[in-house]
Amino acid sequence: MSEDWLTGPILEQLNSGVLVVDEQFQLVYLNTFLQRHSSVQLAEAKGQSLFKVFKDVPEAWLRRKFASVLELQSPSFSSWEQRQYVIKLPHLRPVTSSSQYMAQNCTMLPLSDPSGRRYVCLLIEDATDAFVYQQHLQSTMQKLELSNRIDGLTKALNRRYWEEQLKLEVQRAQRYNQPLSLLLFDLDKFKQLNDQYGHLGGDCVLIELTARVRALLRDTDWFGRYGGEEFGIVLTNTALAGAMEVAERICLAVNSTAVTFHEQSIETSISIGVAQLDVAGERAHELLIGQADMALYNAKRDGRNRVVSYSAGETEFQLKAN
Repeated sequence: MSEDWLTGPILEQLNSGVLVVDEQFQLVYLNTFLQRHSSVQLAEAKGQSLFKVFKDVPEAWLRRKFASVLELQSPSFSSWEQRQYVIKLPHLRPVTSSSQYMAQNCTMLPLSDPSGRRYVCLLIEDATDAFVYQQHLQSTMQKLELSNRIDGLTKALNRRYWEEQLKLEVQRAQRYNQPLSLLLFDLDKFKQLNDQYGHLGGDCVLIELTARVRALLRDTDWFGRYGGEEFGIVLTNTALAGAMEVAERICLAVNSTAVTFHEQSIETSISIGVAQLDVAGERAHELLIGQADMALYNAKRDGRNRVVSYSAGETEFQLKAN
């Protein structure tokens, strides 16, 4: 096959790759774009197997594609979203992309020369701009989704998302007859701490608190910021006895080591209310929160820096009347 009809000024100046192979997948032609980006010269590669010259191409996939184009005499297309690249070519955006290779839209066309010999032409379009844009869009969407779930200061779950997960876990526990417990806790005398050390000091304590608590939890537990200095933990597949053990460990971890802020040591403690799911119905998660809140009220009333469990039959009126 003579390549004279291929080597016109349009192909040589085209800002896309053009590659031609014969039916044995031997290289017939590479345009200037591909030679420049791949450092493969046509004079050296011509007549060699495509898979020997470009060792990193997906050989099995490309053989099937080329064979289909030759047999059906019909074009085929592969976008960068299906396969990021066919031939590893560097791009000019190393900082803005997580990949060092050019994203490619590839079109495979059947060709025949005047003698009837058949070839496949691979057209490679640089789609890195679209790839980078999609990466940035996905990253932005992930950050937005994360911001809708995470409390900005402590990085615990925010209240809305945490309550959604509590409701789902309550439904799951009821469906599969599994135990579930809830911990509600808050920092003791947090207003006094804020007054003494300022809001930055208070923020420092909240951040350190959540880090210590998170280290004691499982991946299946849900830890969220319920209010200003109040937090909640959903302990999946955990009965009351196990929840009390977790709560005691958390209480000790917070109280055992002071928080350092501007070279000052801030002593902290928390009070924890614990309740196990024991009711059914659509409002079960709300009732569970109420029970844990009552237990937390009792922990505060009994002197703080302690863990108290909910006792069946308690009511808010009885607690406040005591």
